[in-house]
Amino acid sequence: MLEIRFHGRGGQGTVVATTLLAKAFFQAGYQVQSFPFFGVERRGAPVEAYVRVDKEEILLRTNVSSPDHIVVQDQTLLHSIDVTRGLKPGGWILINSPALPADLKPFEKYELAWVDANRIALKHHLGTRTHPIANTPMIGAFARVLGMPPVDAIVAAIREDVPGKVKANVRAAEEAYKTVKTFRTSAVG
Repeated sequence: MLEIRFHGRGGQGTVVATTLLAKAFFQAGYQVQSFPFFGVERRGAPVEAYVRVDKEEILLRTNVSSPDHIVVQDQTLLHSIDVTRGLKPGGWILINSPALPADLKPFEKYELAWVDANRIALKHHLGTRTHPIANTPMIGAFARVLGMPPVDAIVAAIREDVPGKVKANVRAAEEAYKTVKTFRTSAVG
């Protein structure tokens, strides 16, 4: 079973991102679960959401405490919470950031990827200048990093479930898929 934890802030579309990713995996032939965990339910508050993926039926009904991979939709969360909490060694951390974090020490057991999803969202007029909605670029980038689900399944999920700006969201996901960068921390040591 593959378990993925998303970190974001209220209003960024974190829960929608996990729903879209789960639907893309489902279209690719997997069994899925997608569910949020809310603390303080207000715009800007930290939010976690989860996706489980397996070829077999998923009977587990708990939060994801030991994820295989992490997606961080807001890089400021790197300084306020432990996004690596419970992350399995060697797991991917995808960060919405224009650059690799300056301090790599907290990430030495993991693989890093980053994409400037905010820039991509703004380019495609998703959200506002002060509140870009970068969820579709993040799932596009994640699909590339993980090598699944296929980008066509991501596009199909967006077309099926995103209520507005469908073409812009598709283009944003495809651009992030093409431009995400990776860094293997194992190459440092």
